[in-house]
Amino acid sequence: MSKHSVQAHIEDIPRWEDGSPLASPPLPGMQWLVWSLATAGKFFEGMIVFMQGVGLPLISRDFGLSDLDKGFVTAATLAGILFGALLLGGLADRLGRKPVFIGEMVLLLVALIAAATAPSKEILIFSLFVIGLALGADYPTAHLVISESIPSAIRGRLVLGAFSFQAIGAVLGTAIAAIILSAMPSVNDWRLFFLVPIVPVAAVVWGRFFLPESSHWLVSRGLPEKAEKQLRKLLNRQNLSLVSVDRLQEVAPQQRSRDWVKLFRGKYLRATILTSIPWFLQDLSTYGIGIFTPVIIARAFGEMNQPTTVGDLIQNDRIGAKGTALIDVGFLVGIAAAIVLADRWGRIPLQITGFIGCAAGHTNLTLTVAGFLLFQFMTNLGPNATTYLLAGEVFPTKIRGLGAGFAAASGKVGAVLTAFFFPTLIQIWGTEKVLAVLVITSLLGAVITWLYRIEPKGLDMESL
Repeated sequence: MSKHSVQAHIEDIPRWEDGSPLASPPLPGMQWLVWSLATAGKFFEGMIVFMQGVGLPLISRDFGLSDLDKGFVTAATLAGILFGALLLGGLADRLGRKPVFIGEMVLLLVALIAAATAPSKEILIFSLFVIGLALGADYPTAHLVISESIPSAIRGRLVLGAFSFQAIGAVLGTAIAAIILSAMPSVNDWRLFFLVPIVPVAAVVWGRFFLPESSHWLVSRGLPEKAEKQLRKLLNRQNLSLVSVDRLQEVAPQQRSRDWVKLFRGKYLRATILTSIPWFLQDLSTYGIGIFTPVIIARAFGEMNQPTTVGDLIQNDRIGAKGTALIDVGFLVGIAAAIVLADRWGRIPLQITGFIGCAAGHTNLTLTVAGFLLFQFMTNLGPNATTYLLAGEVFPTKIRGLGAGFAAASGKVGAVLTAFFFPTLIQIWGTEKVLAVLVITSLLGAVITWLYRIEPKGLDMESL
Protein backbone atom coordinates (compact mmCIF):
# COMPACT_ATOMS: atom_id res chain seq x y z
CA MET A 1 0.00 0.00 0.00
CA SER A 2 1.76 3.15 -1.22
CA LYS A 3 1.65 6.40 0.72
CA HIS A 4 0.63 9.64 -0.95
CA SER A 5 -0.54 13.12 0.00
CA VAL A 6 -4.24 13.91 0.36
CA GLN A 7 -4.51 15.48 -3.08
CA ALA A 8 -2.51 12.68 -4.73
CA HIS A 9 -5.07 10.17 -3.48
CA ILE A 10 -7.92 12.38 -4.73
CA GLU A 11 -6.21 12.65 -8.12
CA ASP A 12 -5.41 8.94 -8.27
CA ILE A 13 -6.75 7.21 -11.39
CA PRO A 14 -7.57 3.51 -10.87
CA ARG A 15 -6.63 0.99 -13.54
CA TRP A 16 -8.57 -1.76 -15.26
CA GLU A 17 -7.52 -5.37 -14.84
CA ASP A 18 -5.36 -5.13 -17.97
CA GLY A 19 -3.43 -2.24 -16.44
CA SER A 20 -4.92 0.57 -18.55
CA PRO A 21 -6.04 3.63 -16.57
CA LEU A 22 -9.54 5.09 -16.54
CA ALA A 23 -10.06 8.27 -18.56
CA SER A 24 -10.34 10.37 -15.39
CA PRO A 25 -10.59 9.93 -11.61
CA PRO A 26 -14.01 8.48 -10.78
CA LEU A 27 -16.15 10.32 -8.24
CA PRO A 28 -17.67 7.96 -5.68
CA GLY A 29 -21.04 8.64 -4.09
CA MET A 30 -19.63 10.58 -1.13
CA GLN A 31 -17.90 13.12 -3.37
CA TRP A 32 -21.15 13.69 -5.24
CA LEU A 33 -22.98 14.03 -1.91
CA VAL A 34 -20.45 16.66 -0.81
CA TRP A 35 -21.06 18.57 -4.04
CA SER A 36 -24.85 18.32 -3.94
CA LEU A 37 -25.08 19.51 -0.33
CA ALA A 38 -22.65 22.35 -1.11
CA THR A 39 -24.98 23.62 -3.84
CA ALA A 40 -27.68 24.20 -1.21
CA GLY A 41 -26.34 27.48 0.14
CA LYS A 42 -26.33 29.20 -3.26
CA PHE A 43 -29.72 27.66 -4.09
CA PHE A 44 -31.26 29.00 -0.89
CA GLU A 45 -29.64 32.40 -1.40
CA GLY A 46 -31.23 32.74 -4.84
CA MET A 47 -34.60 31.49 -3.62
CA ILE A 48 -34.79 33.56 -0.43
CA VAL A 49 -33.39 36.84 -1.77
CA PHE A 50 -35.61 36.85 -4.86
CA MET A 51 -38.73 35.77 -2.95
CA GLN A 52 -37.97 38.52 -0.44
CA GLY A 53 -37.83 41.00 -3.32
CA VAL A 54 -41.19 39.82 -4.61
CA GLY A 55 -42.62 40.07 -1.10
CA LEU A 56 -41.29 43.55 -0.27
CA PRO A 57 -44.42 45.44 -1.46
CA LEU A 58 -46.58 43.13 0.65
CA ILE A 59 -44.29 43.54 3.68
CA SER A 60 -44.48 47.29 3.20
CA ARG A 61 -48.28 47.20 3.17
CA ASP A 62 -48.48 44.82 6.15
CA PHE A 63 -46.18 46.84 8.42
CA GLY A 64 -46.78 50.29 6.89
CA LEU A 65 -43.10 50.76 6.08
CA SER A 66 -41.61 54.17 5.36
CA ASP A 67 -39.04 54.63 2.59
CA LEU A 68 -36.31 54.40 5.23
CA ASP A 69 -37.80 51.17 6.58
CA LYS A 70 -37.86 49.70 3.07
CA GLY A 71 -34.18 50.53 2.75
CA PHE A 72 -33.41 48.67 5.98
CA VAL A 73 -35.45 45.65 4.90
CA THR A 74 -33.66 45.54 1.55
CA ALA A 75 -30.20 46.13 3.02
CA ALA A 76 -30.50 43.79 6.02
CA THR A 77 -29.83 40.55 4.14
CA LEU A 78 -27.07 42.14 2.06
CA ALA A 79 -25.36 43.51 5.18
CA GLY A 80 -25.69 40.11 6.83
CA ILE A 81 -23.99 38.43 3.87
CA LEU A 82 -21.15 40.95 4.10
CA PHE A 83 -20.49 40.34 7.80
CA GLY A 84 -21.14 36.61 7.50
CA ALA A 85 -18.50 36.22 4.81
CA LEU A 86 -16.03 38.49 6.59
CA LEU A 87 -16.41 37.28 10.18
CA LEU A 88 -17.73 33.73 9.93
CA GLY A 89 -15.83 32.54 6.85
CA GLY A 90 -12.58 32.45 8.80
CA LEU A 91 -14.14 30.11 11.37
CA ALA A 92 -13.78 27.30 8.84
CA ASP A 93 -9.99 27.70 9.16
CA ARG A 94 -10.14 27.48 12.97
CA LEU A 95 -12.98 25.05 13.73
CA GLY A 96 -12.98 22.97 10.57
CA ARG A 97 -15.06 23.00 7.41
CA LYS A 98 -17.75 20.61 8.61
CA PRO A 99 -18.87 22.38 11.86
CA VAL A 100 -19.27 25.70 10.03
CA PHE A 101 -20.93 23.93 7.09
CA ILE A 102 -23.57 22.53 9.46
CA GLY A 103 -23.83 25.55 11.75
CA GLU A 104 -24.59 28.03 8.98
CA MET A 105 -27.61 25.97 7.87
CA VAL A 106 -28.89 25.68 11.46
CA LEU A 107 -28.61 29.46 11.76
CA LEU A 108 -30.48 29.88 8.46
CA LEU A 109 -33.25 27.56 9.63
CA VAL A 110 -33.81 29.48 12.87
CA ALA A 111 -33.73 32.85 11.10
CA LEU A 112 -36.28 31.75 8.46
CA ILE A 113 -38.73 30.71 11.16
CA ALA A 114 -38.18 34.02 12.96
CA ALA A 115 -38.75 36.00 9.73
CA ALA A 116 -41.93 34.09 8.82
CA THR A 117 -43.44 34.72 12.25
CA ALA A 118 -42.06 38.25 12.82
CA PRO A 119 -44.62 40.34 14.73
CA SER A 120 -42.89 43.65 13.95
CA LYS A 121 -40.66 45.28 11.37
CA GLU A 122 -37.76 45.40 13.84
CA ILE A 123 -37.77 41.64 14.40
CA LEU A 124 -38.15 41.06 10.66
CA ILE A 125 -35.15 43.26 9.86
CA PHE A 126 -33.02 41.49 12.48
CA SER A 127 -34.13 38.09 11.15
CA LEU A 128 -33.18 39.11 7.61
CA PHE A 129 -29.76 40.19 8.86
CA VAL A 130 -29.23 36.77 10.48
CA ILE A 131 -30.37 35.06 7.26
CA GLY A 132 -27.64 37.06 5.52
CA LEU A 133 -25.06 35.99 8.13
CA ALA A 134 -25.81 32.35 7.37
CA LEU A 135 -25.70 32.84 3.61
CA GLY A 136 -22.51 34.89 3.88
CA ALA A 137 -20.74 32.17 5.86
CA ASP A 138 -21.61 29.76 3.06
CA TYR A 139 -19.78 31.81 0.42
CA PRO A 140 -16.29 30.60 1.41
CA THR A 141 -17.25 27.39 3.20
CA ALA A 142 -19.18 25.73 0.36
CA HIS A 143 -16.35 26.51 -2.06
CA LEU A 144 -13.73 25.02 0.28
CA VAL A 145 -15.76 21.89 0.91
CA ILE A 146 -16.00 21.23 -2.84
CA SER A 147 -12.53 22.29 -3.94
CA GLU A 148 -10.76 20.32 -1.19
CA SER A 149 -12.67 17.13 -2.05
CA ILE A 150 -12.41 16.72 -5.82
CA PRO A 151 -9.76 16.31 -8.57
CA SER A 152 -8.22 19.53 -9.88
CA ALA A 153 -9.14 18.79 -13.50
CA ILE A 154 -12.86 19.26 -12.79
CA ARG A 155 -12.69 21.66 -9.84
CA GLY A 156 -13.68 24.71 -11.85
CA ARG A 157 -16.77 23.24 -13.43
CA LEU A 158 -18.04 21.67 -10.19
CA VAL A 159 -17.54 24.83 -8.12
CA LEU A 160 -19.27 26.93 -10.79
CA GLY A 161 -21.93 24.27 -11.19
CA ALA A 162 -22.73 24.73 -7.50
CA PHE A 163 -22.65 28.52 -7.93
CA SER A 164 -25.22 28.27 -10.75
CA PHE A 165 -27.78 26.96 -8.28
CA GLN A 166 -28.22 30.57 -7.18
CA ALA A 167 -30.08 31.21 -10.42
CA ILE A 168 -31.95 27.92 -10.20
CA GLY A 169 -33.09 28.90 -6.70
CA ALA A 170 -34.15 32.32 -7.96
CA VAL A 171 -36.17 30.82 -10.81
CA LEU A 172 -37.87 28.27 -8.56
CA GLY A 173 -38.45 30.83 -5.80
CA THR A 174 -40.01 33.28 -8.22
CA ALA A 175 -42.22 30.54 -9.67
CA ILE A 176 -43.38 29.48 -6.20
CA ALA A 177 -44.06 33.10 -5.27
CA ALA A 178 -46.11 33.58 -8.43
CA ILE A 179 -48.13 30.43 -7.68
CA ILE A 180 -48.81 31.54 -4.11
CA LEU A 181 -49.86 35.02 -5.27
CA SER A 182 -52.22 33.54 -7.85
CA ALA A 183 -53.71 30.81 -5.66
CA MET A 184 -54.29 32.76 -2.46
CA PRO A 185 -53.69 36.51 -2.95
CA SER A 186 -53.19 38.09 0.45
CA VAL A 187 -51.03 40.71 2.09
CA ASN A 188 -49.68 37.95 4.38
CA ASP A 189 -48.36 35.88 1.46
CA TRP A 190 -44.86 37.17 2.17
CA ARG A 191 -44.77 35.04 5.33
CA LEU A 192 -45.25 31.91 3.22
CA PHE A 193 -42.24 32.96 1.14
CA PHE A 194 -40.01 32.42 4.21
CA LEU A 195 -41.80 29.24 5.29
CA VAL A 196 -41.33 27.47 1.94
CA PRO A 197 -37.54 26.86 2.31
CA ILE A 198 -37.74 25.58 5.92
CA VAL A 199 -38.22 21.88 5.14
CA PRO A 200 -35.44 21.67 2.50
CA VAL A 201 -33.07 23.65 4.76
CA ALA A 202 -33.74 21.18 7.58
CA ALA A 203 -33.04 18.29 5.18
CA VAL A 204 -29.69 19.85 4.23
CA VAL A 205 -28.75 20.27 7.91
CA TRP A 206 -29.41 16.56 8.43
CA GLY A 207 -27.46 15.56 5.31
CA ARG A 208 -24.38 17.59 6.17
CA PHE A 209 -23.89 15.61 9.41
CA PHE A 210 -22.90 12.60 7.28
CA LEU A 211 -20.12 14.35 5.34
CA PRO A 212 -16.43 13.83 6.10
CA GLU A 213 -14.23 16.63 7.38
CA SER A 214 -11.74 18.06 4.90
CA SER A 215 -8.56 15.97 4.99
CA HIS A 216 -6.61 18.96 3.68
CA TRP A 217 -7.71 20.94 6.74
CA LEU A 218 -6.96 18.08 9.14
CA VAL A 219 -3.45 17.72 7.71
CA SER A 220 -2.90 21.47 8.06
CA ARG A 221 -3.79 21.09 11.76
CA GLY A 222 -1.32 18.23 12.24
CA LEU A 223 -3.93 15.45 12.49
CA PRO A 224 -2.79 12.89 9.89
CA GLU A 225 -4.60 9.90 11.44
CA LYS A 226 -7.94 11.70 11.36
CA ALA A 227 -7.19 13.00 7.88
CA GLU A 228 -6.54 9.48 6.66
CA LYS A 229 -9.79 8.21 8.18
CA GLN A 230 -11.84 11.00 6.63
CA LEU A 231 -10.15 10.54 3.26
CA ARG A 232 -11.10 6.84 3.25
CA LYS A 233 -14.69 7.88 3.90
CA LEU A 234 -14.61 10.46 1.10
CA LEU A 235 -13.07 8.20 -1.53
CA ASN A 236 -14.63 4.93 -0.33
CA ARG A 237 -11.21 3.27 -0.31
CA GLN A 238 -9.71 1.36 2.58
CA ASN A 239 -6.29 0.67 1.07
CA LEU A 240 -4.84 4.16 1.26
CA SER A 241 -2.29 5.74 3.52
CA LEU A 242 -0.98 9.27 3.86
CA VAL A 243 2.64 10.30 3.88
CA SER A 244 3.91 11.35 7.28
CA VAL A 245 3.06 14.89 8.27
CA ASP A 246 4.74 16.93 10.95
CA ARG A 247 2.34 17.59 13.81
CA LEU A 248 1.42 21.21 14.29
CA GLN A 249 0.90 23.02 17.53
CA GLU A 250 -2.56 24.30 18.37
CA VAL A 251 -2.92 27.75 16.86
CA ALA A 252 -2.75 30.39 19.57
CA PRO A 253 -5.12 33.38 19.61
CA GLN A 254 -2.32 35.78 18.72
CA GLN A 255 -1.48 33.59 15.72
CA ARG A 256 -5.11 33.78 14.58
CA SER A 257 -4.94 37.56 14.64
CA ARG A 258 -1.76 37.41 12.57
CA ASP A 259 -3.63 35.42 9.93
CA TRP A 260 -5.45 38.63 8.98
CA VAL A 261 -2.10 40.38 8.58
CA LYS A 262 -0.91 37.62 6.23
CA LEU A 263 -3.58 38.59 3.72
CA PHE A 264 -1.90 41.94 3.20
CA ARG A 265 1.77 40.97 3.26
CA GLY A 266 4.26 39.18 1.05
CA LYS A 267 3.13 36.65 -1.50
CA TYR A 268 -0.45 36.56 -0.19
CA LEU A 269 -1.03 40.25 -0.93
CA ARG A 270 -1.15 39.46 -4.65
CA ALA A 271 -3.89 36.88 -4.04
CA THR A 272 -5.83 39.30 -1.83
CA ILE A 273 -5.75 42.04 -4.46
CA LEU A 274 -6.70 39.62 -7.26
CA THR A 275 -9.69 38.26 -5.37
CA SER A 276 -11.05 41.29 -3.52
CA ILE A 277 -10.71 44.33 -5.81
CA PRO A 278 -12.19 42.73 -8.97
CA TRP A 279 -15.05 41.30 -6.85
CA PHE A 280 -15.65 44.80 -5.42
CA LEU A 281 -15.72 46.28 -8.94
CA GLN A 282 -17.91 43.41 -10.18
CA ASP A 283 -20.56 44.07 -7.53
CA LEU A 284 -20.44 47.81 -8.22
CA SER A 285 -21.30 46.93 -11.80
CA THR A 286 -23.91 44.26 -11.06
CA TYR A 287 -25.82 46.22 -8.45
CA GLY A 288 -25.41 49.38 -10.51
CA ILE A 289 -27.27 47.62 -13.32
CA GLY A 290 -29.96 46.76 -10.79
CA ILE A 291 -30.88 50.43 -10.59
CA PHE A 292 -31.84 50.39 -14.27
CA THR A 293 -33.61 47.02 -14.12
CA PRO A 294 -37.13 48.47 -13.57
CA VAL A 295 -36.75 50.52 -16.77
CA ILE A 296 -35.65 47.47 -18.75
CA ILE A 297 -38.48 45.38 -17.32
CA ALA A 298 -41.02 48.06 -18.19
CA ARG A 299 -39.82 48.08 -21.80
CA ALA A 300 -40.01 44.31 -22.01
CA PHE A 301 -43.22 43.55 -20.10
CA GLY A 302 -45.11 46.82 -19.57
CA GLU A 303 -45.26 49.59 -17.00
CA MET A 304 -46.15 48.84 -13.40
CA ASN A 305 -49.19 50.59 -11.95
CA GLN A 306 -49.17 52.84 -8.91
CA PRO A 307 -50.39 50.34 -6.28
CA THR A 308 -53.64 51.37 -4.63
CA THR A 309 -55.07 47.91 -3.88
CA VAL A 310 -53.77 44.47 -3.03
CA GLY A 311 -54.65 43.48 -6.61
CA ASP A 312 -52.35 46.21 -7.96
CA LEU A 313 -49.54 45.03 -5.67
CA ILE A 314 -49.90 41.46 -6.87
CA GLN A 315 -50.05 42.50 -10.55
CA ASN A 316 -46.85 44.50 -10.11
CA ASP A 317 -45.27 41.51 -8.40
CA ARG A 318 -46.13 39.36 -11.42
CA ILE A 319 -44.42 41.83 -13.75
CA GLY A 320 -41.43 41.84 -11.41
CA ALA A 321 -41.34 38.04 -11.53
CA LYS A 322 -41.09 38.19 -15.34
CA GLY A 323 -38.20 40.60 -14.96
CA THR A 324 -36.49 38.16 -12.61
CA ALA A 325 -36.86 35.48 -15.27
CA LEU A 326 -35.21 37.82 -17.79
CA ILE A 327 -32.25 38.31 -15.45
CA ASP A 328 -31.98 34.59 -14.81
CA VAL A 329 -31.88 33.77 -18.53
CA GLY A 330 -28.68 35.79 -18.87
CA PHE A 331 -27.32 34.29 -15.65
CA LEU A 332 -27.94 30.68 -16.64
CA VAL A 333 -26.62 31.00 -20.18
CA GLY A 334 -23.52 32.89 -19.02
CA ILE A 335 -22.74 30.55 -16.12
CA ALA A 336 -23.26 27.51 -18.38
CA ALA A 337 -20.59 28.86 -20.71
CA ALA A 338 -18.30 29.52 -17.72
CA ILE A 339 -18.76 25.94 -16.48
CA VAL A 340 -17.71 24.60 -19.88
CA LEU A 341 -14.73 26.94 -20.30
CA ALA A 342 -13.29 27.43 -16.79
CA ASP A 343 -11.16 24.29 -16.86
CA ARG A 344 -10.27 24.76 -20.56
CA TRP A 345 -9.51 28.45 -21.01
CA GLY A 346 -8.69 29.22 -17.39
CA ARG A 347 -10.09 31.66 -14.84
CA ILE A 348 -8.04 34.71 -15.80
CA PRO A 349 -8.96 34.82 -19.54
CA LEU A 350 -12.64 34.38 -18.67
CA GLN A 351 -12.56 37.14 -16.08
CA ILE A 352 -10.83 39.62 -18.38
CA THR A 353 -13.16 38.78 -21.30
CA GLY A 354 -16.19 39.10 -19.04
CA PHE A 355 -15.16 42.50 -17.67
CA ILE A 356 -14.63 43.86 -21.19
CA GLY A 357 -17.99 42.43 -22.25
CA CYS A 358 -19.66 44.10 -19.25
CA ALA A 359 -18.26 47.44 -20.39
CA ALA A 360 -19.79 46.86 -23.83
CA GLY A 361 -23.13 45.97 -22.23
CA HIS A 362 -23.11 49.19 -20.21
CA THR A 363 -22.69 51.33 -23.33
CA ASN A 364 -25.92 49.88 -24.82
CA LEU A 365 -27.92 49.51 -21.64
CA THR A 366 -30.27 52.49 -22.00
CA LEU A 367 -30.99 51.74 -25.65
CA THR A 368 -32.12 48.12 -25.78
CA VAL A 369 -33.02 45.11 -23.70
CA ALA A 370 -30.28 43.38 -25.73
CA GLY A 371 -27.68 45.51 -23.94
CA PHE A 372 -29.07 44.31 -20.62
CA LEU A 373 -28.92 40.67 -21.70
CA LEU A 374 -25.38 41.18 -23.06
CA PHE A 375 -24.28 42.44 -19.68
CA GLN A 376 -25.98 39.55 -17.86
CA PHE A 377 -24.30 37.01 -20.13
CA MET A 378 -20.81 38.52 -19.99
CA THR A 379 -20.76 39.14 -16.24
CA ASN A 380 -21.74 35.53 -15.55
CA LEU A 381 -19.37 34.18 -18.17
CA GLY A 382 -16.63 36.15 -16.45
CA PRO A 383 -16.31 38.06 -13.17
CA ASN A 384 -19.52 37.06 -11.39
CA ALA A 385 -18.43 33.43 -11.72
CA THR A 386 -14.65 33.68 -11.68
CA THR A 387 -14.30 36.01 -8.69
CA TYR A 388 -16.14 33.40 -6.61
CA LEU A 389 -14.04 30.61 -8.09
CA LEU A 390 -10.65 32.30 -7.66
CA ALA A 391 -11.31 33.36 -4.07
CA GLY A 392 -11.42 29.76 -2.89
CA GLU A 393 -8.40 28.62 -4.87
CA VAL A 394 -5.48 31.02 -4.53
CA PHE A 395 -4.96 30.98 -0.74
CA PRO A 396 -3.23 28.19 1.25
CA THR A 397 -5.30 25.80 3.36
CA LYS A 398 -4.56 27.52 6.69
CA ILE A 399 -6.10 30.85 5.61
CA ARG A 400 -8.26 29.75 2.68
CA GLY A 401 -11.55 30.40 4.46
CA LEU A 402 -10.34 33.76 5.73
CA GLY A 403 -9.12 34.88 2.31
CA ALA A 404 -12.23 33.71 0.49
CA GLY A 405 -14.45 35.35 3.10
CA PHE A 406 -12.60 38.65 2.85
CA ALA A 407 -12.95 38.62 -0.94
CA ALA A 408 -16.69 37.91 -0.74
CA ALA A 409 -17.13 40.68 1.83
CA SER A 410 -15.26 43.10 -0.44
CA GLY A 411 -17.81 42.39 -3.14
CA LYS A 412 -20.69 43.11 -0.79
CA VAL A 413 -19.07 46.42 0.21
CA GLY A 414 -19.36 47.37 -3.45
CA ALA A 415 -22.99 46.28 -3.46
CA VAL A 416 -23.82 48.32 -0.35
CA LEU A 417 -22.08 51.44 -1.68
CA THR A 418 -23.97 51.11 -4.95
CA ALA A 419 -27.33 50.73 -3.21
CA PHE A 420 -26.78 53.81 -1.07
CA PHE A 421 -25.02 56.22 -3.45
CA PHE A 422 -25.90 55.40 -7.05
CA PRO A 423 -29.53 56.64 -6.93
CA THR A 424 -28.23 60.00 -5.70
CA LEU A 425 -25.47 60.06 -8.32
CA ILE A 426 -28.04 59.46 -11.06
CA GLN A 427 -29.96 62.54 -9.89
CA ILE A 428 -26.79 64.65 -9.71
CA TRP A 429 -24.85 63.40 -12.74
CA GLY A 430 -27.51 61.82 -14.93
CA THR A 431 -27.77 58.34 -16.39
CA GLU A 432 -25.06 58.68 -19.04
CA LYS A 433 -22.33 59.70 -16.59
CA VAL A 434 -23.22 56.92 -14.15
CA LEU A 435 -23.07 54.39 -16.98
CA ALA A 436 -19.70 55.84 -17.99
CA VAL A 437 -18.46 55.21 -14.44
CA LEU A 438 -19.62 51.59 -14.71
CA VAL A 439 -17.78 51.22 -18.01
CA ILE A 440 -14.60 52.49 -16.33
CA THR A 441 -14.97 50.18 -13.31
CA SER A 442 -15.44 47.18 -15.62
CA LEU A 443 -12.33 48.02 -17.64
CA LEU A 444 -10.41 48.63 -14.41
CA GLY A 445 -11.45 45.14 -13.27
CA ALA A 446 -9.93 43.68 -16.45
CA VAL A 447 -6.67 45.60 -15.93
CA ILE A 448 -6.27 44.57 -12.26
CA THR A 449 -7.04 40.95 -13.14
CA TRP A 450 -4.25 41.00 -15.72
CA LEU A 451 -1.71 42.78 -13.50
CA TYR A 452 -2.21 40.52 -10.47
CA ARG A 453 -3.13 37.33 -12.32
CA ILE A 454 -2.73 33.91 -10.67
CA GLU A 455 -4.02 31.08 -12.85
CA PRO A 456 -5.13 28.02 -10.78
CA LYS A 457 -6.42 26.00 -13.77
CA GLY A 458 -5.23 22.42 -13.51
CA LEU A 459 -3.26 22.99 -10.28
CA ASP A 460 -4.16 20.91 -7.25
CA MET A 461 -4.94 22.51 -3.90
CA GLU A 462 -1.58 21.48 -2.42
CA SER A 463 0.40 23.07 -5.27
CA LEU A 464 -1.59 26.27 -4.88
